Amino acid sequence: MSKIRITKSFRFEMAHALAGYDGLCKHVHGHSYELLVTVIGEPLSDSNSPKLGMVMDFGDLKAIVKKQVVDRFDHALVVSEQSKDVIPVGNLDLFGKVVVVSWQPSSENFLIYFASAIRDYLPQSVALHSLRLHETATSYAEWFASDNQD
Repeated sequence: MSKIRITKSFRFEMAHALAGYDGLCKHVHGHSYELLVTVIGEPLSDSNSPKLGMVMDFGDLKAIVKKQVVDRFDHALVVSEQSKDVIPVGNLDLFGKVVVVSWQPSSENFLIYFASAIRDYLPQSVALHSLRLHETATSYAEWFASDNQD
């Protein structure tokens, strides 16, 4: 049977600051992100399945990404542990929803995190193929499973 890729798009708002960066992105700033999640698999051929002909129900993919990514990061300020010197931990409450991560919160590192957060929740018959994260209308980073095989 043929392998098919399906893609679902997600939009969320998030702020971040890049610790130690040598440009304007060292300051707290925000973006309207678009995340495209592409999975690959064979369409179900079980005529008794309500998912007949589908690689995966888009609603199921939406539920996974919403829980693992969007709910955690939407309308959050994301800073690395290294930013604690710049933004004292005691003052983080002023920002509302703050997520402190152990890595630099760049688009590239978000993709690495998102891939690991999503792939374990996919059905066994489906694999994560790729992710594309648009930070702005003209700038994006991509992650491909084929580039990251262990």
